[in-house]
Amino acid sequence: MGVKIKSMKQEDFKDNEYIESLIKKLKENGTNAVVGMFDDLINWGRSNSLWPFTFGTSCCAIEFMSLGAARYDMARFGFEVARNSPRQADFIMLQGTIVHRMASPMRRLYEQLAEPKYVIAVGGCAISGGPFRNSYCVVKGVDQILPVDVYIPGCPPRPEAMFYGMMQLQRKIKVERFFGGVNRKERIRDFLAQHPEEEFEKR
Repeated sequence: MGVKIKSMKQEDFKDNEYIESLIKKLKENGTNAVVGMFDDLINWGRSNSLWPFTFGTSCCAIEFMSLGAARYDMARFGFEVARNSPRQADFIMLQGTIVHRMASPMRRLYEQLAEPKYVIAVGGCAISGGPFRNSYCVVKGVDQILPVDVYIPGCPPRPEAMFYGMMQLQRKIKVERFFGGVNRKERIRDFLAQHPEEEFEKR
């Protein structure tokens, strides 16, 4: 079973092994035909209408802005409803340098996202701290604060790379089970328990 994304072939994606292993894991659990069809329908709708909540602090945010222009036109993929409120968004895109003082407010914004929620880390600064990695005030990767689903490397990544990363998120959503099976909430709950907000306030 391949995950179909319009205008891009399955073999054109990198790291297909991860998605294929996820599909295999889901198939092993089994599900009845009716529930399976509902899963496919709901996940198709969710994956094709992803609304981003943008948290841009530097140059990666400028690259993201170009996605909404006529040349790239992110409306083709259903990403065009970019929100400044986490309560109206499906995933958070972290773009740019994240300092320790931002960590606690960013966790609170993440918690305000409606379930199911996702995180995309954009650019070297968000992924690992970038050129400021050894600075005393910069977080060495947002994966120390939030459970990241997709990483988009670059400094800054081009708009095409951002589309690629967002389409990878679409692929992950398309193979999720909405009515049971693998439960993301457990993984997120464990992550948040291992990284309590009190840790950020001490830094």
